[in-house]
Amino acid sequence: MSVKIEQVSYVYSPGTAYEKQALRNVSLEIPDGQFVGIIGHTGSGKSTLIQHFNGLMKPTSGRILYNGEDIWAEGYDLRSLRFHVGLVFQYPEYQLFEEDVLKDVCFGPKNQGLPAAECEERAVYALRQVGIAEPLFHKSPFDLSGGQKRRVAIAGVLAMNPEMLVLDEPTAGLDPRGRDEILDQVRLLQETRGITVALVSHSMEDMASYVERLIVMNLGEKVYDGTPREVFSHVRELEEMGLAAPQVTYIMHALAARGLQVDLQASTVNEARDSILRAAGVRGRSTGPAEAVLSSGQQNARESRFQ
Repeated sequence: MSVKIEQVSYVYSPGTAYEKQALRNVSLEIPDGQFVGIIGHTGSGKSTLIQHFNGLMKPTSGRILYNGEDIWAEGYDLRSLRFHVGLVFQYPEYQLFEEDVLKDVCFGPKNQGLPAAECEERAVYALRQVGIAEPLFHKSPFDLSGGQKRRVAIAGVLAMNPEMLVLDEPTAGLDPRGRDEILDQVRLLQETRGITVALVSHSMEDMASYVERLIVMNLGEKVYDGTPREVFSHVRELEEMGLAAPQVTYIMHALAARGLQVDLQASTVNEARDSILRAAGVRGRSTGPAEAVLSSGQQNARESRFQ
């Protein structure tokens, strides 16, 4: 088991006028190789939670176990843990500082005490994995596009060969193409390297499309934990928390309100397409009829919330 959280609570500034409980008795397990998403409204505790994964924060109460060992037990090597559990903060490009891309990515392996040749070998491999072309290796990281900077920052963590990659809003501020490129690369890394990925995002569409498990945080508590289909079936409850479901889910509800027998748990375009084709009695792989129905539903989805 990669990471296990047992009854973890965390209080900011305890005993002062600014005391605030950020986590309340949170328990969860993230198995090796899983791609898990974490969502929640601002202040829900999701960012505080993920900073417990590699010991950046110490719980007020409860335990954090990594591969069965309590990371806050006396004598545990927290420095080594942070090489195994790599955390990429929001806007990671602000952490870039070296004169060229290759040197920046080499920084982590150097801190691990590896020889220069191995550091460079790891850096080159990581950069290629995130889709950074060799002509960019010796450019200043500050001359790159926003999406390229994010990928370089992720490569800097990957070069340390982590077993788990924790990403806090890695696509914030990027255009749709840049967002898709980053998340496609992350999914490819998860599939090819078998690393565990924990992704924090405000995009319900991204969560529906990429993760296999979704955890919902609200007021410091874990309120839902399941597949995206299972979690997004609680649309009304999510809205009460200030969240939402993917747009496709609203479209399906709008179509159902008009008498079409569709899958109300559909949360991706492919799931919606297949459900609409079945409901319309259309056979084969053609998406023409489905696209027509989706387009009609899209126009009414915002106006028709579960009539």
